[in-house]
Amino acid sequence: MSSNVDHNTGEITEEQPQAPVAAFLGSHLNGRTDEELSREFHQLLDQVRAHGKKGSMVITIVVEPPANGVESAPMPIGVESAVKAPKPTPVKSLYYLDDDGNPVREDPRQLAMDFRAAPANKTFKDA
Repeated sequence: MSSNVDHNTGEITEEQPQAPVAAFLGSHLNGRTDEELSREFHQLLDQVRAHGKKGSMVITIVVEPPANGVESAPMPIGVESAVKAPKPTPVKSLYYLDDDGNPVREDPRQLAMDFRAAPANKTFKDA
């Protein structure tokens, strides 16, 4: 144990050693939480590298009070994660708006030209 000085009262208090959060996450659910968080983290890294955009991962530790307020009862603790991975930029296509405001592929202001197939010439000329 280490000791601290309470700055309000000047009293010396004993402090309990605290377990590191990383150790808690590593042992939670016999290591399954650590494996899942690591997998999500590496998927996020791959997506950021692939798309050249930033992403994020939020890890939340949810602690509930003991059942029925009994002080010696166990406390339910859960770990949740939320990953916001970048996505590829969707491919866009160009459209024009017609007189009714509908998107169309052909420019409605452009004059249309009728094209027809040229007749096939089956006569060959010797050079």
